Amino acid sequence: MVSLGCPKALVDSERILTRLRADGYAMSPDYEGADVVVVNTCGFLDSAKEESLEAIGEAIAENGRVIVTGCMGDEADVIRARFPEVLAVTGAHQYEQVVEAVHEAAPPTQGPYVDLIPQPDEGGIKLTPRHYSYLKISEGCNHSCAFCIIPQLRGKLASRRIDAVLREAEKLVAAGTKELLVISQDTSAYGVDIRHQEQMWKGHPVRAHMTDLARELGQLRTPQGETPWVRMHYVYPYPHVDAVIPLMAEGLLTPYLDIPFQHASPKVLKLMKRPANEAKVLERIKAWREIVPDLTIRSSFVVGFPGETEEDFEYLLDWLEHAQLDRVGAFRFEPVAGAAANDLPDPVPEAIKEERYARIMEVTERISAAKLQAKIGRTLPVIIDEVGEADEDGDIGATGRSQADAPEIDGAVYLRNVPDTLQPGDIVQVTVEDADAHDLFGVIN
Repeated sequence: MVSLGCPKALVDSERILTRLRADGYAMSPDYEGADVVVVNTCGFLDSAKEESLEAIGEAIAENGRVIVTGCMGDEADVIRARFPEVLAVTGAHQYEQVVEAVHEAAPPTQGPYVDLIPQPDEGGIKLTPRHYSYLKISEGCNHSCAFCIIPQLRGKLASRRIDAVLREAEKLVAAGTKELLVISQDTSAYGVDIRHQEQMWKGHPVRAHMTDLARELGQLRTPQGETPWVRMHYVYPYPHVDAVIPLMAEGLLTPYLDIPFQHASPKVLKLMKRPANEAKVLERIKAWREIVPDLTIRSSFVVGFPGETEEDFEYLLDWLEHAQLDRVGAFRFEPVAGAAANDLPDPVPEAIKEERYARIMEVTERISAAKLQAKIGRTLPVIIDEVGEADEDGDIGATGRSQADAPEIDGAVYLRNVPDTLQPGDIVQVTVEDADAHDLFGVIN
């Protein structure tokens, strides 16, 4: 399995592999030992599509028997034009079709003792480390943002039943997960499509709603009786997000919100057709931080969107100075085949995109550096991701993350001189000794 793209695609890969293992298949660590290769593609941007095509080409060159799935599966004609030898092409989260294609390409050789084949454990196959897991609560999206083709690739919003989500979360935590990362295309809209349908859970009704979900996830406990970290991603700032902040103050949720603002200029937001772009976001952020002073807000922004003027960009920079977001990613606008933004007038020249990208990164890096410097001397909980080998002096280093750091996208906490009993997944108290623009450095108390 070659899995590309976002965490939502990674969850799709995990589900496909879990079903295949239940059918008696094993996963090969390399191309050479595989009967068939499944490439789970990303099709969000042209650069991502090219990466997906390169991965397909590599799999064909190394193995020859390739099944393609994922978001770029929507462009089967493009894939087959370049690689006519692919065995099958399926779209995003079409698990059954992928499994059927694998069955056809490499029929399972189940004998009379099929029931003895190891079945998936409670958590299924995971492609992430044991101590953190992605919890996907819905598929698709109801928005029609001008730069995005996700609704074409993954369809309209389709929320999972609340009891099914909570049952999966409970099993993941019981199996060793210390950190749950809640993902979807629009976490704030969870349950809208099913009218926030109620289900019974642990003897009481719960709605398919972001606040109910957050409250119930905060009741979970690990086998050791600890509260797992629960991190909310892809949260649009709808009014009901205000009700989630007190849950962070109570310790039920990790004080972290991933909000894809994308821009701040009202004109550009209107051109982008962005939802929930009310003008009072800055005031709300201030109110959230009054309730939860350690709240971390991460976001992403697009520079060089068609029609973005220097005045619009200056507005964004000024907004960022006021918002003081903790973690920021920026992207140069890139046309995507099928996106409405491609037809907008006044495209921004590439040179200006590059110049604006450099300026926004300079501002956000300065803000990040100042925020991390302010943490020096503090003691923070840190979850361990990796423990190194002892050096020539016998000192062991480790890499972890604070509650302000989501895996793969944010910073890290680098630890010196840790005990040799330390394991990935341990949550330890760390005194911060130093910081740079993105990471912290410290020692376990």
